[in-house]
Amino acid sequence: MGTLEIRIAKKGDEAMIVALLRELAEYENLLHRFHITPEIVLRDYLGPHPVIFCDLAFENDRSAGIATWYWSYGSFAATRRIFLADLFVRPEFRGKQYGRALLANLAKRVIAHGGSGVDWEVLDWNKPSIGFYDSLGATESKGWLTYNLSGDALSRLARS
Repeated sequence: MGTLEIRIAKKGDEAMIVALLRELAEYENLLHRFHITPEIVLRDYLGPHPVIFCDLAFENDRSAGIATWYWSYGSFAATRRIFLADLFVRPEFRGKQYGRALLANLAKRVIAHGGSGVDWEVLDWNKPSIGFYDSLGATESKGWLTYNLSGDALSRLARS
């Protein structure tokens, strides 16, 4: 087994971030929604005012996985949380606890900042990921439905 290193993404990682996220989009059958470029990564992840953050996992200097995330805030609970946007471990590195390590890294970060948890979404057909999340003790948010406003509906509402 190789040596695992997790670090915050830095300038120069743009192409690697795009490649990892593209592999995730392909796995999730969402390439039709994939529009990220190295320039977008530089602006949104690595710029002076990032809107999203990125942690990278390496095994012996080979890119193994990625976690992208941002801070959210629970107004009723009056506490910050992390929203995990993407978690992906390349197939050849799976089974080595790297996904667990990326999530543990986020758990430590949210606790260090006085936060109360980590939230994410998973596609309902993604049984391997659901099994992994269940094994961590994560729970499904019952009673909440995820909604999305985009495309023509978004434009119509903005014009009203």
